[in-house]
Amino acid sequence: MSSVKASPGRPRSFDADQVLDKALEVFWQKGYEGASLPDLTQAMGINKPSLYAAFGNKEQLFLKAVERYENRPDAYFYPSLQQPTAYQVIERMLLGAAQAAGNPDHPKGCVLVQSALSCSDDAMRVKQALIERRQAGAQLLTDRLLQAQRDGDLPAATDAQALARFVITVLQGISVQSSSGATADDLLSIAKTALLAVPR
Repeated sequence: MSSVKASPGRPRSFDADQVLDKALEVFWQKGYEGASLPDLTQAMGINKPSLYAAFGNKEQLFLKAVERYENRPDAYFYPSLQQPTAYQVIERMLLGAAQAAGNPDHPKGCVLVQSALSCSDDAMRVKQALIERRQAGAQLLTDRLLQAQRDGDLPAATDAQALARFVITVLQGISVQSSSGATADDLLSIAKTALLAVPR
């Protein structure tokens, strides 16, 4: 359950995790700026005062929704880092991205990529937060690949940072292609083609 607390004397009448999932769906479909407060409150089934009391402002709600997105049951990025070999790490990431982006039960694309691409200067703090999240993810992947080199699992001549950037670029590209109408088979083909460039 969420750690969101109700204000004294006014018990919260909704499940914070459930309404956060509803907000995530709206942000996923429309992006940060495309999601209006009326869109959010209608989907969440709560009024504006309840939204502000439970989650703060729209920006704070979005960042909480992003955390929810990154830790959903079918998330693939962080679990992939636990795979035993560098190739398997990258394979799970790329195939996981293709499967997630091609899942008809979810909106197209990636919440982080889509929102960052559409953010204007007025939403610079959100854009910067998303950039920092992506940079942190890229650094975790780089560190994992460097560890693979130390373990002798990845050729010493491999540029681990460049390989990590390549993988992140393909992950983002899969998201954009999904939003542009690519089919699940198209996305899987992109992932498999990218894997050909990964040293075993």
